[in-house]
Amino acid sequence: MPLVTIDVIKDVFSPEKKQELIEKVTEAMIEVEGEEMRPVTWVRIMEVEQGDWAIGGQRLNAAAVHSMGGKLKAA
Repeated sequence: MPLVTIDVIKDVFSPEKKQELIEKVTEAMIEVEGEEMRPVTWVRIMEVEQGDWAIGGQRLNAAAVHSMGGKLKAA
């Protein structure tokens, strides 16, 4: 039984985006392991409180993550 855990900062992803993550990660597992794994493939999204996640010693919140995403897309 595969269990995929996705850690995210709370309020970065909307409920719709979280559902999309679940669906696409499930499909990726099925692509690798085969359709028979669908009923036993678990995907969970674990939300970390804003400020409880840091990069380079800097605590992050949802606004900071969204700001970083814009910079990454431009690169």
